[in-house]
Amino acid sequence: MGAPQPNRLFARLLRLPPLLWLGAFFLLPFLVTLKISLSEPATAIPPYLPVLEWDGGLDGWSSFLESLNFTNYLTLARDDLYRAALLGSLAYAGAATAILVLIGTPIAYALARAPQRWQPLLVALVVVPFWTSFLIRIYAWIAILKQEGLLNLALLKLGVIAHPLVILNTDAAVMIGLVYAYLPFMVLPLYAVMNRLDPTLPEAAADLGAGPARVFWSVTLPLSLPGIAAGAGLCFIPMVGEFVIPDLLGGSETLMLGRVLWSEFFSNRDWPLAAAVAVLLLAIVIGPVMLFRDSLRADGEGA
Repeated sequence: MGAPQPNRLFARLLRLPPLLWLGAFFLLPFLVTLKISLSEPATAIPPYLPVLEWDGGLDGWSSFLESLNFTNYLTLARDDLYRAALLGSLAYAGAATAILVLIGTPIAYALARAPQRWQPLLVALVVVPFWTSFLIRIYAWIAILKQEGLLNLALLKLGVIAHPLVILNTDAAVMIGLVYAYLPFMVLPLYAVMNRLDPTLPEAAADLGAGPARVFWSVTLPLSLPGIAAGAGLCFIPMVGEFVIPDLLGGSETLMLGRVLWSEFFSNRDWPLAAAVAVLLLAIVIGPVMLFRDSLRADGEGA
């Protein structure tokens, strides 16, 4: 076989930087985390055993590999705490994603149907929260949701409630924080898809006698499914491992994998078990990541 054609060689060289990036900043850290998850905790630096001695030769490698075990994964499978954290993470992320779809779809539809001259401004308003620190925005919700906070004060002034509601440190506060923080991630990809839809299709449906609601449900929404899938993936994947929102807005009984991971790593100093939680979290999000990738591919082919 002859030498590669210049175009093919150039294409291969273009693939090299992202592959090197993924290898250095994803694959290598993952392998280190996986190795730690197969270790045992120890009162030492680093706080786990075994530690590979590079000058030990084949005997050192053999002893190192024999010392690795799956004890931490068995602990995750047997302990009710970790099962509850896993189910809690999936429940919170799934429920918040469903709410985001219900809220984000009409917002994206309104943005896509707004006059062309107003759309950049409206999209900028959706992006404005990103200009402020995520942590500061979550702290602001503490001031809003606490018993003497702005929300209860407004409801009391309007006569809607007679006594302040207990919202902070509850599941409702966590859901409010998740929906607020990730709403732009739902709206923006969905708006991008809806804005590219062929405007003649809804017009044709209307000419055939379909009302606005029928046009939306029969034409616009089915064609927007790739955007919904992309937005749902962008929201669900990080929410499964969310730590800041459940820690600041949730109560002591709010169990999510992100909080468990932080507790095992910093409070209990059990790096191997924390690494096992991290690997479990990665295994959970692989499925949505693959679906997200497929939806983007389908969206690109449709475009």
